[in-house]
Amino acid sequence: MSNTHDLKGSSFTLSVLHLSDNHIASAVDFLKQKVSQAPAFFANAPVVLNIAKVEQDLDFPALKQGMSEAGLIPVGVTGCKDKRCQLQASEAGFAVMTTSNNPNKAPAKMAPTKIVRTPIRSGQQVYAKDGDLVILNHVSPGAEVIADGSIHIHGTLRGRAIAGASGQKEAKIICHDLQAELVSIAGNYWLSDKIESEFWQKKVMLSMTDDSLHFEVLTI
Repeated sequence: MSNTHDLKGSSFTLSVLHLSDNHIASAVDFLKQKVSQAPAFFANAPVVLNIAKVEQDLDFPALKQGMSEAGLIPVGVTGCKDKRCQLQASEAGFAVMTTSNNPNKAPAKMAPTKIVRTPIRSGQQVYAKDGDLVILNHVSPGAEVIADGSIHIHGTLRGRAIAGASGQKEAKIICHDLQAELVSIAGNYWLSDKIESEFWQKKVMLSMTDDSLHFEVLTI
């Protein structure tokens, strides 16, 4: 066993707050509302700010404090238009982040599909790293199933299902009976109150189209 430290690249799921203006109070109120809707999902969640659409100066220290008061962990800022903005964000304690669009980047090696035959009970969490997840049973309220790939649930989904956890927008969620507390693909999520009644208690597939979530009733 080596005692040598190591530093490696990795990927994690981060929520991104896209700001449209420099109104800190409204942004913080928005975050507090989201956290109150799903406290278990957002508690101490790392959040990145995307400020690409903000034309005015931002009060980064006030924004950081407001995010912390909402129960979130401010991690970094992306979308800075100039060095001055980057410096202001850095001085407030944010990491200055840039997105990578390297077409030559090798895809992550997919792991074998993880299959779970037993019910996923309240308080349990199942994670399929670098692969798909198949649940041959029910997912109870308060339970959470996560996969870097797609999720297939052959029973009722009453808890939370998070697919594309490492950012894969091509991931899908398929379940035989939709009664979910939360569904998410690549960081985009819907709470139960946003799911239209026509899809409730139906066999459905959730996917992403043009960066928006889309439900489809399955008839087979």
